[in-house]
Order: sequence, then structure tokens, then C-alpha cells
Amino acid sequence: MKSTLSTRVLPAALLVVLLGGWELAVRQADISALVLPAPSAVVQTLWMTLSTGYLWPHIGATLAEMLLGLLLGGVAGLAMGIALSESSLLDRMFKPYVIVSQVVPKLALAPLFVLWFGFGIAPTVVMTALICFFPLMENTLTSLRQVDPNRLQLFRMLGASRLQTLTRLKLPSGLPGILAGWRVALVLALVGAVVGEFIGASRGLGAVIIAAQGMMDTPLMFAALTAIAVMGLVSYQAMLMIERRLLRPYGGHL
Repeated sequence: MKSTLSTRVLPAALLVVLLGGWELAVRQADISALVLPAPSAVVQTLWMTLSTGYLWPHIGATLAEMLLGLLLGGVAGLAMGIALSESSLLDRMFKPYVIVSQVVPKLALAPLFVLWFGFGIAPTVVMTALICFFPLMENTLTSLRQVDPNRLQLFRMLGASRLQTLTRLKLPSGLPGILAGWRVALVLALVGAVVGEFIGASRGLGAVIIAAQGMMDTPLMFAALTAIAVMGLVSYQAMLMIERRLLRPYGGHL
């Protein structure tokens, strides 16, 4: 009962207080909707764009870019993390280049991606994949290297092969850290998809924000931001459910 109160009721109450304060401040100060729309105006705009079907294709486009980028970047990061953890030679060879690829701002590469891949979903997916790649790689690499040395020594004494040690010891032991990397990558995937849509995209919530800025339609901008926030929260909760299901055989942890 106490857990339910702290995890559901209190955050909802805080949200109501914040929105109520926002609404009151806008009305009392008579702030123009062009500068800061009231929550009621944002909700009205969000409802109108959803009921008329205007926003749904853009939500679908952003969701598709997010999931594709997460899949490509996540799988590549997972594979690279496993490879670097299993080979010190590969670690010395590729780690510096991986780090360099991450310190370059992805937004600066966006025009190049548009030039190479054209307009549409491809450049946004590539940017999202690059953003998702590093947290998966780093979490996987760190998790696999933190295996209990005693258990590792036991596997070696029993004559287990490297593949057996990886699949039966390292990956199960490192699963919590790897799944945490997926959670981080999921959040970054949504950010990457929206930012990628700022550059040359005609569909997606990022494109809606740019179009609303051009029309000086601030309530529409806030409506798109609200949709992005809801997508992020729902996706994150879905990832937590998947994580709990995967860790259930280990009692929720390893």
C-alpha cells in the first residue's frame, strides 16, 4: 500500500500541482499563448490534432525511427561490446576509434547523413543508431568484465570453452548491466529520432515542432513535446517490464 502511494499517487499529485501552478500563473500574468500557452490550451491542441488524425502519422514515423535506430545501434553495440570483452587485441585496436566517433556531435553530422542517404527515414535512423550504439557497447563491455573471478576460474577448471563461458556465465551474469544499457539507449533513441527530424524530415514529431515554430504556433509545439514525453514514459515502462521478465528466472537480479 505504501509502495503504491509513493510510486503512483505522489508523482500524479505533483504533476497536478505543477500543471495547476502553470495554468494559474499564465492566467494571472495574462501571458500570451505565443510565449507560453496554458496547459488547458496545450491539452485542447493535443486533443484536436489527435482526433483529426493530424498527429498520428507523425507519432508513427518517430516511433518507427526510434525502434529501428534502437535495434540497429543496440545490436551493433552489443556485438561490439562482446567482441571487445573477449579480445584485448580488438579492444586496443577499436576502442579509440569508437570513442572518437562518439565525441563528434551527431547534429553536426546530420547534414552529411542527408547528403549521403537522402531525405526521409534513413538519415534519422542512422543518427539514432549511432547515438544508441555507445551505451550498449560500454555497458556490455563493463558488465562482461565484472564477472566473479571465482566463478570464472571454476569454468576454466571444468574445461569450458570460451563460447560456453560466454553464454553460460558472462552473459547471464552481465544481464542486469546490459539491460540497463538498453534502457539508456531507449531514451537516447527517442532523443536521436526527434533531433534527426529537425534536419530535413517531412514527417515525425520533430518535423511538427519545426513546422509549428515556423507558423509561430506555440501550443502545437507544446502538444508535440507532450506526445514525445508520453512516448518516452510508455517506452521506458515497457522496457522495465521486459527487464523484469528476463530477470525473473534469477529472482529479479543476479
